[in-house]
Amino acid sequence: MIDKSSASLVEALSQIKHGSTIMIGGFGTAGQPAELIDGLIKLGVKDLVIVNNNAGNGDYGLAKLLKAGAVRKIICSFPRQSDSWVFDELYRAGKIELELVPQGNLACRIQAAGMGLGPIYTPTGFGTLLAEGKPTMNYEGKDYVLENPIKADFALIKAQQGDRWGNLVYRKSARNFGPIMAMAADVTIAQVSEVVELGALDPEHIITPGIFVQHVVRVKPAQ
Repeated sequence: MIDKSSASLVEALSQIKHGSTIMIGGFGTAGQPAELIDGLIKLGVKDLVIVNNNAGNGDYGLAKLLKAGAVRKIICSFPRQSDSWVFDELYRAGKIELELVPQGNLACRIQAAGMGLGPIYTPTGFGTLLAEGKPTMNYEGKDYVLENPIKADFALIKAQQGDRWGNLVYRKSARNFGPIMAMAADVTIAQVSEVVELGALDPEHIITPGIFVQHVVRVKPAQ
């Protein structure tokens, strides 16, 4: 019987090791798997490479992971906003490395990895500092820069509902990067608010099929 349900966050996260590359879903705090991040902090792993849309908000979730000194490098699109003081302090002190990636490129590079593609050409970033040292080409009169796929050892994502096969349904904008990150990681761990019986999810509403998910953990919504 296929059952990808994990009894606890610790059980699901225990295989993550020092130096892992981890994709973390979320657009700011929307769809961010905060409980999985807290579990990762308790696990005590270090030297992580994190792929995320931004570099944390306030002292919550991803920012808390950075503050714990667990992250060596972050790959993201928006490292700075009004409440990014944790990242700002670490970066100015030379304690964290940043790879800045335009948001569309970030999504496309993750998708490329998930679809098994090699490097992709994109016009975004051509002629800027972000393209320095990268191959370029002109195609039908337009200039492009070559970008590598982004693949991860693990993806930590958040969904609204899941079943024991790992099929996932998201809530509104909390969907954001979760589906493509699940495809681009060797191991996907999904926290869900509810684990339902097989057949309870409308097949037309399933966004991430269970083939891309290895662990499902139920996390009770905050009261």
